[in-house]
Amino acid sequence: MVDDPVPLTSLRRLLVVKLRHHGDVLLASPLFSVLKNRAPHVEIDALVYADTAPMLQDHPAVSVVHGIDREWKRTSHWTRLRAEWGLLKRLRARRYDLIIHLTDHWRGAWVARLTGARWAVAPAARRQSAFWKTSFTHFVSEPLAGGRHVVERNLDALRRIGIYPDMAERRLLLVPGPASEATVAALMTEAGLHDQRFVQVHPASRWGFKCWPEAKTAALIDRIQDSGWPVALTAAPTASERDMVADILGRIKRPVAADFSGRLGLKELAALTARARLFVGVDSAPMHIAAAVGTPAVALFGPSGEDLWGPWGVPRIGRHIVVASEGYSCRPCGLDGCGGGKVSDCLVTLDERRVWTAVNELLSAAQQQ
Repeated sequence: MVDDPVPLTSLRRLLVVKLRHHGDVLLASPLFSVLKNRAPHVEIDALVYADTAPMLQDHPAVSVVHGIDREWKRTSHWTRLRAEWGLLKRLRARRYDLIIHLTDHWRGAWVARLTGARWAVAPAARRQSAFWKTSFTHFVSEPLAGGRHVVERNLDALRRIGIYPDMAERRLLLVPGPASEATVAALMTEAGLHDQRFVQVHPASRWGFKCWPEAKTAALIDRIQDSGWPVALTAAPTASERDMVADILGRIKRPVAADFSGRLGLKELAALTARARLFVGVDSAPMHIAAAVGTPAVALFGPSGEDLWGPWGVPRIGRHIVVASEGYSCRPCGLDGCGGGKVSDCLVTLDERRVWTAVNELLSAAQQQ
């Protein structure tokens, strides 16, 4: 047990800071649930980048989601100063008793100092500056060896202050909401898709070095559709992902049942994924969305490590299959392609037949239910 736990009865409001990408924010969702379960009287807020806010909006444990627009840094000095000052005033007005900072982003230290919170938790940075050391009251130790999933690393911030999550509390949570549900239901009706009777394939990632070759993705889609399962294709509206999808569509033998690429927001994507029988994709935020809404996933991994970033499930047995190339002693390397060259050999060489075997295994299991 920790020797300096934070007394939950003394808390009125707390702020969780997670300044990362969409999937990172979603992987922090169990922390909010645990906090609310243990301290139902406490108001729990979040500080995230504005574009990632949908990952926590409608979470029943979250009171207020504060957003930082990434575009602030591209505006004029005075425009950014006004935006930053407005954010600080909003944070100070909430009078937080506890700050839980889940990364080593410098902003968390400033928030801890300028909000006047009595307690503040942060990772124990390997090279702590005096500023960092004096900004927080509690520091979370990192594992000395081996992989530890990011969900558990987030929850370690709670363990550090005397809160020990039960297994059932560690589930991801993402609420699509009625509007997104209605939109997706209409799109599915238009495409002739039925709940639990289609496979969602999301081939892209914002990071190209995490992606599988288009030719292999097209061959996999052909196998899935030849086996009698309609495919719904999804992707973000960015130019790189649109180009990738166009390449795949140009290679498949016959059209997919539905191409929703670029047509769905994050909440709508979650609503669609929840209706799919199976999700197939790479290490990406949509893969984590599948885990959050309870859809089995086949996840392709290359330079990133599945021990830290794999599809999360409680219990973590039988729901998801990770497929990664064998014989690469260098993986996971965490690099943006081999030597930083934006192309990952461990993904380029991943055998399409192995991916199909995993897909077929989960689809066969689905048919037996």
